[in-house]
Amino acid sequence: MQTVLHAAAMVPLSIPSPSWSGFDIPLPWGTLRIHAYALCILAGIIVGLWLTSARWKRRGTPEGSLWDIAIWAIPFGIIGGRLYHVFSSPDAYFGPGFDGTGDLSLIPQIQRGGLGIWGAVVLGAVGAWIGCRRAGLKLTAFLDAAAPGLLLAQAIGRWGNWFNQELFGAPTTLPWGLAIDPANANFPPGMPADTLFHPTFLYESLWNLVGVAALLVLDRKFNFRRGRLFWLYAMYYTLGRVWIEALRIDDAEQITLFGITTRLNVWTSILVFVVALVIFLWLGRGGRPDPDSAYLPGREPAAEAAVEPAKDAESVTSVTSHDVDPSVSDSGSRGNLPDNQSDPGHVDEPQDAAGDSGQADKSKTESDTAATAARKAPGSAPEADHTK
Repeated sequence: MQTVLHAAAMVPLSIPSPSWSGFDIPLPWGTLRIHAYALCILAGIIVGLWLTSARWKRRGTPEGSLWDIAIWAIPFGIIGGRLYHVFSSPDAYFGPGFDGTGDLSLIPQIQRGGLGIWGAVVLGAVGAWIGCRRAGLKLTAFLDAAAPGLLLAQAIGRWGNWFNQELFGAPTTLPWGLAIDPANANFPPGMPADTLFHPTFLYESLWNLVGVAALLVLDRKFNFRRGRLFWLYAMYYTLGRVWIEALRIDDAEQITLFGITTRLNVWTSILVFVVALVIFLWLGRGGRPDPDSAYLPGREPAAEAAVEPAKDAESVTSVTSHDVDPSVSDSGSRGNLPDNQSDPGHVDEPQDAAGDSGQADKSKTESDTAATAARKAPGSAPEADHTK
């Protein structure tokens, strides 16, 4: 027992910040810096896609369609996330009050940190819509399948803030307070070097992991469709983001509404929560909906399979059908041709009686004899040979 207590006493009553934030890859023309922040974002994307892929397959979607959508959604999401961050924290890029003293070259340097989830979701959804339209699938079906994976990706990606020692909360004396290197540029000036801060990255990561489990359980129980699970995700995430964002002390755009001045992200979270709640309730009116196909109307596999036989039948008809003039039909032409010039591919139907055949041949012979005699008669004009 004493050993356990001694070991517990040795455990530091704080969360240390890492001294490692990436590594360099030597290249012929210099070095390539791989940042831990970027690795966390990449790991979150990979794990989120893994979960989304498993859920997407269960919707009966075509194999490989997830990657057709992701190739549009991911770049759009990263660009949107960066643009929102620049908009919500403009001082570093444009200077305080947009006085021009900022550094615009920092805008594309995503490896330094700074991705706003709202911009990532909005522009990422635009990219996903493009991919879904090209694949013949519904955006709402994809958003429902991707919602838990998106939250899981956020939970992992948040650890990039820990490696960058950024976006921490106010000072705290709690045993899980976060220690920040006093020499780091993000350390608040004027505070004692041993000050601990709320580890908001950890709060959000844990909140998101609980949300992933909650979304999976609720979806299995209620089988949400038509985008309702995505809006449930938006409600859950913003509910946690309000109180987590309120703890932060990093520089951010301040907005005053209803006499209350707070961070832009807090107001954005409240607005998104209200909109998501209204849409969630509106989509759920009328009780539980019927099973919803992931395909756009007319792009279902059954519909496409029905179109192909119809096209095949049309081609066969166009090949085998001919516009035949009754006056020059095959049967009529064969009747005017000698036996040795008739259609070689034609097979005569069996005669009903041998006597009918003999009588027909006799009548034909008599007719030919009469025609020959008429042509040989004096004063008669020769006719043109119109049967070939």
